[in-house]
Amino acid sequence: MGAFFGANRFKFGMFGLNCAGGMTLSSAPERWRADWDEIAEVAKMADDAGVEFLLPIAKWHGLGGDADMWGRSFETFTQAAALGAITKNIGLFVTAHVSLLTPAFAAKAITTIDHVTHGRGGINIVCGWNPDEFDMHGVTIDPDLRYAKGLEWFRIYDKLLKGGGEFNWDGEFYKLRGLVTDPLPVQKPGPPVMSAAQSGDGQTFAAQAADILFSSMHSVDQVRDIVQRQQGLAAQYGRSTDVYVETQIVCRPTRKEAEDYAHYYAVEHADQGALDYFRRMKAGTLSKSTREANSVSDKAVLASVKPAERKYPGIFPGMYPLIGSPDDIVAELAKLEAIGVAGSALVFLNYLNEFPYFAQEVLPRMKRIGLRM
Repeated sequence: MGAFFGANRFKFGMFGLNCAGGMTLSSAPERWRADWDEIAEVAKMADDAGVEFLLPIAKWHGLGGDADMWGRSFETFTQAAALGAITKNIGLFVTAHVSLLTPAFAAKAITTIDHVTHGRGGINIVCGWNPDEFDMHGVTIDPDLRYAKGLEWFRIYDKLLKGGGEFNWDGEFYKLRGLVTDPLPVQKPGPPVMSAAQSGDGQTFAAQAADILFSSMHSVDQVRDIVQRQQGLAAQYGRSTDVYVETQIVCRPTRKEAEDYAHYYAVEHADQGALDYFRRMKAGTLSKSTREANSVSDKAVLASVKPAERKYPGIFPGMYPLIGSPDDIVAELAKLEAIGVAGSALVFLNYLNEFPYFAQEVLPRMKRIGLRM
């Protein structure tokens, strides 16, 4: 557990290294290409810098547009095992689509990674949103049932990792026989569970299944609401869930330089075609809570699928943008920590080009104010 829940008051992950474009809707020439040697190099840099984890995106289909963001991607279980061989301390999440993987396969695969890396595996459980991706596998997403199915999937997976002999499962979605797995994970009670969820239904799922809720947020008020809501939801189930936010980082020596660069790649080179495709696919699989606008988060998801004027259209909907000098970035991260955010997953237009400056300038400043060791 130490790789994920260590002593730092504010923790970091690297998000989206395995996919072309990362998490940025931009056709800028220097955008992230997801070249394997560059992925490996950034993973080792992040490990050396003390970043807590790597978080990949499970993708099977691109977003089209000018750059076809996510059209090129590496599978997450395989990648985690490979990166485990060339890193020493950093946590390695996989991202599992519950509609495409059986609980028994996921339990065996994550346990393999946990042993190979001596206790650095973690799993991000996602229930899916893009019908085109699931059509490739002959699977249909039911937006009203996906989290109920995901919760049953998790309970089978969790029971497998606890050991205790063979068992059968007769549930609403799964009828399984002779379930067992050996070996069991190195980490006890098991590798950390993350849930990437934005809707109220997704956050309720995370409260029951996840150690970390990883969510899209766009303002301090929304962040505060999600943290408070998630803590209350988890308490209802006798659990606690850390909340992480995804942050698009544009860090330059001055705020003006950062804003100019963000304008260049997220306005001048914004990939509107990819954004339009994302909105169409997302709109077709909205959760019940989102359609009913039950929470602040649900309302934000609804807003993300509607055409709207945005200051930086090339920054992914729901991303928390941090644009400025190193001092500006640290001040914003300190605000997030103060309202209960446990950490953030970092996104850059080009991780290899931009992470070294972040590590050199931002991380020491966070150490000086006590947010990191």
